[in-house]
Amino acid sequence: MKNQELKNRDLEVLWHPCTQMKDHETLPLIPIKKAYGVYLEDFEENKYIDAVSSWWVNIFGHTNKYINSKIKEQLDTLEHVILAGFTHEQVITLSERLVKITPKGLDKCFYADNGSSAVEVALKMSYHANLNDGKNKPLFVSLTNSYHGETIGALSVGDVELYKDTYKPLLIQSIQTPVPKDMSVEAAQEAADAFEKLCQERADEISAIILEPLIQGAGYMHMYHPEFLVLVRDICNRYDVHFIADEVMVGFGRTGELFACDVAGISPDFIVLSKGLTGGYLPLSAVLTSNEIYMKFYCDYNEYKAFLHSHSYTGNALACAAANATLDIFENENIIEKNRVLSEHMSRRLQEFKALENVESIRQTGMVCAVELKGYSSEDRIGLKVYDYGLKNGVLLRPLGHIVYFMPPYILSEEECDKMFDIALEAVKSL
Repeated sequence: MKNQELKNRDLEVLWHPCTQMKDHETLPLIPIKKAYGVYLEDFEENKYIDAVSSWWVNIFGHTNKYINSKIKEQLDTLEHVILAGFTHEQVITLSERLVKITPKGLDKCFYADNGSSAVEVALKMSYHANLNDGKNKPLFVSLTNSYHGETIGALSVGDVELYKDTYKPLLIQSIQTPVPKDMSVEAAQEAADAFEKLCQERADEISAIILEPLIQGAGYMHMYHPEFLVLVRDICNRYDVHFIADEVMVGFGRTGELFACDVAGISPDFIVLSKGLTGGYLPLSAVLTSNEIYMKFYCDYNEYKAFLHSHSYTGNALACAAANATLDIFENENIIEKNRVLSEHMSRRLQEFKALENVESIRQTGMVCAVELKGYSSEDRIGLKVYDYGLKNGVLLRPLGHIVYFMPPYILSEEECDKMFDIALEAVKSL
């Protein structure tokens, strides 16, 4: 009864994100009473394995005791303070640690409170840094099929029609260059050649290229070879174009290394972090860049050279405490190596989808697996059917159109992993 009561109250007053609300006339809306480990539990004691890490954020499980304790400890000391003219130990410590663990040459941290906002910070920093150098370069390049968020600036550099087309008249100027068509080295080279040709023609207009390293998340979990990152880094160096790595989704261990750029052994000019940064607890994002970029804004006061960008909750102390606790777990529990073991088990289970007639292909990068289904149109809405089947059988799956994907918390056991794949297999067979 409590589930139904809360559903009715919710639908009276809430408008849910990324949702056609009419679907909830037939699709269940699940009120969650509590969560622990990889499980969500509703008011009727139904449990659901969180196979999507609650939109890719929860990496060490729900109500993690260690992260809980560090947030509670901080709560009794300082909850928040303005970060203009003031600072606090949690944000200093976090910044020191991020500078240490991110790719070489990223020396300064600037904070926001979500991935889209951080993307906009990076875009503005890139353009403004060039402007302070006397170069007006208003153009940004992104990859076809890319997604970088849904605020106006972040949406402008994306290329997923579902999110972007309605708002085209509002968007800032950007152009797309082809993403590698598959995970081969040859595809990486072909796409890099296209980007270099674009730079040959328009580098004097291009401030930066922004891309999601290795995996395009909302772009239907499209994956490509790390060699593309190596080639893009070289092209950016030669044509004086900034390289912005949007690691909002792929950062913090998703790809088999701590950061996706580490897989390719490259350093971007800007790296954008969020989601797993706080273990999925609190909104926080960060943009890291070089001292070279930082110094382009450093001068006797000049309102046009200063980077006048702010968020009320920039560097929030509670969020920083959660982030520091998250980094403690990475340091103390050998998470990357454990992830490699779990990803191998996921790979073995993923192979079972190959035998299904309605499966077009499978792909995997680290802790992210995707199954592409074939023979369906958008009107079929097979994603909703898989989602509904999963809920009825205790697994939260949230496909992207015809792509069923797995991005679970890192603490998933093999038994829980097997249930996740078993239910997904049954769901796909039932279509």
